[in-house]
Amino acid sequence: MKTSSTLSKVILVTGASSGIGYACATALSARGHRIYGASRHAPTTPSAFTPLTMDVTKEASVIAGIHTILEREDRLDCVLNNSGMGFGGAVEDTELEETQALFDVNFFGVVRVCRAVLPSMRKQHSGLIINMSSIGGLMGLPYQAPYSASKYALEGFTESLRLELTGSGIHAVLVEPGDVSTAFTANRLHAAAAANPDSPYAPRFRRALMKIEADERHGFSPEKVAHTVARIVAARKPRMRTLVGPFPQRLAARIKPFLPSLLFERLLLAYYNLV
Repeated sequence: MKTSSTLSKVILVTGASSGIGYACATALSARGHRIYGASRHAPTTPSAFTPLTMDVTKEASVIAGIHTILEREDRLDCVLNNSGMGFGGAVEDTELEETQALFDVNFFGVVRVCRAVLPSMRKQHSGLIINMSSIGGLMGLPYQAPYSASKYALEGFTESLRLELTGSGIHAVLVEPGDVSTAFTANRLHAAAAANPDSPYAPRFRRALMKIEADERHGFSPEKVAHTVARIVAARKPRMRTLVGPFPQRLAARIKPFLPSLLFERLLLAYYNLV
């Protein structure tokens, strides 16, 4: 990844109220960039960046937010699509509406933002779109099927978008974090039926969830992810994919394509205490 000079850029970070988004917005601001940190609700505490109220599930809100930035800055150099939510529960225990709500943030929210920023980036003949995926977009995770599916969708969307943007001067890339220690763990939604002790999945779900949450609590700091994002912003030719997170998880993502599917499934089942 070749780096360029640290010229000040106008950057939009979605999901900037906490966790990875807040860390990225703060780190990029410290590097001299002009940051607009978007979240659904206005922040109650001071920050190093300009807050922007934006709901990625509402197209009108997204368009209004982008319009505000362009009115003030006359350009938008980079977007970090970071808004996202977690979800836990067995597929059978998950209502379709719960999956749709997750996709509305994790996937369609990104689509809305990309569609809103591309016209101005095309006029500039330059731009960078960073989509925050997950290691869960590289392998299906047990009792996180809607979450993994939303990140798999984001991976395919970004691959296609890159092809469409060839020659435009606009780059679209993916960041794929493993477990990160943030409020994401406490804020994870669970399938309503997952609380039912009579669910046939209840014992296994509880075991898997304990492992998932323990890994997240002991995961990478969001500041480490922010450092990676800052390097991508500074790069002349950013890589399409950047894995970041604990070594065992990065290793799993690397070796998956080379292992028989059944063997990899057994390794995942053992990792999540499901054997």
